[in-house]
Amino acid sequence: MEDKQNFLLKAANLFIENGAKTLTMDDIAREFGISKKTLYQKYRNKEELLEEVLQFKLGEVIQRMKYLDENIENAVERMGCRDVEIDRVSHSNNTILIRQLIKYYPAIFNKHMLNFSEQFSEVLVHNIEKGRTQGYYRKDFDAQIYTKIFFQIVMSYDSSPHLNTTIIDREDYNNEAMMMYMNAITTEKGKEVLKKIYSKKDKQ
Repeated sequence: MEDKQNFLLKAANLFIENGAKTLTMDDIAREFGISKKTLYQKYRNKEELLEEVLQFKLGEVIQRMKYLDENIENAVERMGCRDVEIDRVSHSNNTILIRQLIKYYPAIFNKHMLNFSEQFSEVLVHNIEKGRTQGYYRKDFDAQIYTKIFFQIVMSYDSSPHLNTTIIDREDYNNEAMMMYMNAITTEKGKEVLKKIYSKKDKQ
């Protein structure tokens, strides 16, 4: 079997294109040109492979978020930059993979989302700690709770019964969610940076 990273990348794309339930171990073995016996020597069942694929995709998202944290010094500017990974997070609930996970593998889905929430929150808590030392973020709120609330809002676009997604555009929703979150946590000094960021975006 080819190296693990390439295998998981290709397997992830197969699940995303076909769905968690639809794609079978036979299909995967056929796509990789290996026997089903060889595949089962590596993974006891499809559920075990699904969990590893989800962990792999989550790692890609978190790695990119951490990269931006390390390379953008100003904590507010980092949150104001166009973050394709946060966009991907919000889009992920609407894929056939996730829809079938929710329906057919709820235990795997719930475990994945809890893990996702924890790691996503950890990155944002780090951003808050950095912003507080820079004087951009308030100190009188619980960073863990605020980041979990933000994650829940970002992930709710496709699943909330209170949103009419034929009227409310996803990008507008995400932009407003980010604005609400940032206005809630910034000091007056931080809000000045926010104003500059959004005034630039308005001119684009």
